[in-house]
Amino acid sequence: MSLRYSPRGATSNAISADVENAVRTGDLAPGAQLPPVRTLAATLGVSPGTVATAYQALRQRGVVSTDGRRGTRVLAKPATVARSQLRLPVPPGARDLSAGNPDPAFLPAFGPRLRRLDPEKVLYGAPSTVPELAALARERLAADDVPADHLTVTSGCLDGIERSLAAHLRPGDAVAVEDPGWHGVLDLLAAMNLRAVPCPVDPDGLEPDGLAIALHRGAKAVVVTSRAQNPTGASLPRGRAAELREVLDDFPDVLVVDDDHAGELASEPLHSLAASTDSWAVIRSLSKPFGPDLRCAVLAGDAETVSRVEGRQWLGARWVSTVLQSLVVALWTDPEVTSLVDQARRTYDARRSALLGALAARGIEAHGTSGLNVWIPVSDETSAAVRLLEAGWVVAPGQIFRIASRPGLRVTVTTLEESEAPTLAAAIAAALAPGGRSSLV
Repeated sequence: MSLRYSPRGATSNAISADVENAVRTGDLAPGAQLPPVRTLAATLGVSPGTVATAYQALRQRGVVSTDGRRGTRVLAKPATVARSQLRLPVPPGARDLSAGNPDPAFLPAFGPRLRRLDPEKVLYGAPSTVPELAALARERLAADDVPADHLTVTSGCLDGIERSLAAHLRPGDAVAVEDPGWHGVLDLLAAMNLRAVPCPVDPDGLEPDGLAIALHRGAKAVVVTSRAQNPTGASLPRGRAAELREVLDDFPDVLVVDDDHAGELASEPLHSLAASTDSWAVIRSLSKPFGPDLRCAVLAGDAETVSRVEGRQWLGARWVSTVLQSLVVALWTDPEVTSLVDQARRTYDARRSALLGALAARGIEAHGTSGLNVWIPVSDETSAAVRLLEAGWVVAPGQIFRIASRPGLRVTVTTLEESEAPTLAAAIAAALAPGGRSSLV
């Protein structure tokens, strides 16, 4: 907890509002621990029930999480704080390898293609998905053995995940998640008042035994990344996907959400868990190949899930702009864009391999089969990240990606030139010395 801040208030509403304001203003940092319920109650002169109710309200609003012996902590990405406020500081001249962004040099220009668009005028009551986009999406998903008879469009991958979970789960339900895993999902679950059950990840992705344990303990859904897993770069080979399907055979009522966020940027084939249970969704985002500002993803799933997602969407945002959908069609059918995406995929693979090779040459364990990132297990991620920052390299400490797994660093390789890999590896070796390194999980 920050030395500058201690919660105040005489009622549960006042206490929760004070904590929320402290998070919003930065007086209470992401990851900071709040006092135990009884300790704060004694300090404020209120009942433990009053503090417990305040903490419960903060959990429901996606500000804090409670995890047994770890106590109540501010989320790495609390719902009251904009994502930009949580970026690591990037001093002048430092190399930023922390953000998880694609390389802007490989993103297609929207302007010329937008000027060539002539989308139909759309009124209320029109179909929510542009037919040309649906046809292209079905073709691409079918090539990856994903059934796409039922399909819709969401405002990005996380929007699709949220809507899929909301279509089937209730507050308090447990969700099996990858650990380490994408912090966006972990924070989303907390904001939805869903309970994350961590499942170990190895270089082949989600471990079957860990998933089985989570499901036997009552998890009603699982969120999995079949390739380009964030942050570890894991990718499910065919055999591992088959093992996971065998586990899911005993749990046909579980919702399976497969996050294919890298899409065409991934060199590895997609071995999806689509249709492994009665309720499922595969979400393919366009943000990595075309840019995060293209808030568009296609979601294929069973008829009931897709119908519920569309029904709930209609009560709020209604639909994803057909102008954006038409732009996706233009991008998907443009040979120049296809060539650019192919070039980006090859370049990212080469940059990732260069860093892994340079680290291996120094005896440093690292992981990254697929995607935009390399994961480096360490014994003390805070110390290592600070030392790298002092050396001019900004990486992401693993805390925001972890629940119960060991510490690590995430390095985004998209802008890391191959020639820079040995220099970065040397800096990482210096940052880790004399500390040891742990296993992935």
